[in-house]
Amino acid sequence: MNQLSDRLNSLSPSATLAMSQKSAELKAQGIDVINLSVGEPDFNTPDHIKEAAKKAIDENYSRYSPVPGYPGLRNAIVEKLRKENGLEYTAAQISCANGAKQSVCNVILALVNPGDEVVVPAPYWVSYPEMVKLAEGTPVIVSASIEQDFKITPAQLDEAITAKTKALILCSPSNPTGSVYTKDELKGLAEVLAKHPQVVVIADEIYEHINYIGKHQSIAQFSEMKERTVIVNGVSKAYAMTGWRIGFIAAPEWIVKACNKLQGQYTSGPCSVSQKAAEAAYTGTQQPVDDMRKAFERRRDLIVKLAKEVPGFEVNVPQGAFYLFPKCSSFFGKSVGDLKIENSDDLALYLLDEAHVACVGGTSFGAPECIRMSYATSDENIVEAIHRIKEALAKLK
Repeated sequence: MNQLSDRLNSLSPSATLAMSQKSAELKAQGIDVINLSVGEPDFNTPDHIKEAAKKAIDENYSRYSPVPGYPGLRNAIVEKLRKENGLEYTAAQISCANGAKQSVCNVILALVNPGDEVVVPAPYWVSYPEMVKLAEGTPVIVSASIEQDFKITPAQLDEAITAKTKALILCSPSNPTGSVYTKDELKGLAEVLAKHPQVVVIADEIYEHINYIGKHQSIAQFSEMKERTVIVNGVSKAYAMTGWRIGFIAAPEWIVKACNKLQGQYTSGPCSVSQKAAEAAYTGTQQPVDDMRKAFERRRDLIVKLAKEVPGFEVNVPQGAFYLFPKCSSFFGKSVGDLKIENSDDLALYLLDEAHVACVGGTSFGAPECIRMSYATSDENIVEAIHRIKEALAKLK
């Protein structure tokens, strides 16, 4: 007897978390699995941030915080946006949440009515369409191929917008592709959006600092877009703070107030100690951020070089984040023994079972012809993982 809500039954489970769970189960059996499935820096949180958290515990930051976060953290975010992004906000235009994931979901639930459309460029992060479905909206998927570096064009955006369009979700640098929109590319999208003033842009910039082409560009920099853009960011990726669960939005005040109202009813303010740690992340030295970015860039170069040597893989060069998203459709229809590879999800399971390397099939990212590999792991793991993948793929006939 299924008594679950239709809302829950309409959702798909998170493919990335499912794959991570499968690899953890194999590891528990003593199998040497290299996990390229999870989007998490393998670095530790910088020491000065950990010290701030310890201090916060000693100073008894153990009570409820204001729903949108402590003023100290919100003011630190205001300063970060001004200094790093050239964008002017007030503390009243910032709302902190339990990770950027909740921030995105808050905005969608605050804006989207049943039947509203939300444009989601594909490949997309697995949770975007599911969040839209949770709000009873309709995800409108716009696909960008590897040939266009997985980035949608202004013409594609123009074609996707209808009278029902409420929002566009834009992720740059991108999970799962690592693609980064340039200032000119964003300007092209902004010119299309100028004709459709009802559309709000949810700009997921969580990978902002893991960027190999110079300064991060935000669509909020264009004057006509600032009042229609919700910047989503947080400390997880740049500061290796995934488990601390601090994200934020910077947005027009009417949207921030709506998110605060929603959050006030279902989670309240995020963890008090994590907020003090995040404040230290934004106000302290940024050297660890740069050090981690350099390490990711070196790994990017390594995995691209090695993946290009795998027969049957089509590889582009990601400009940010820490993912490679090779096209692997040349293996569809091939088999080994009784196993036939029909799609990239089959291929990911085969690589886990045969090569003991955990990747994620592209279907749940809206790109069934690709596979996602995270290179947020050591150089040794990358070399060994691609070696194992190459050997396993050679067995497919």
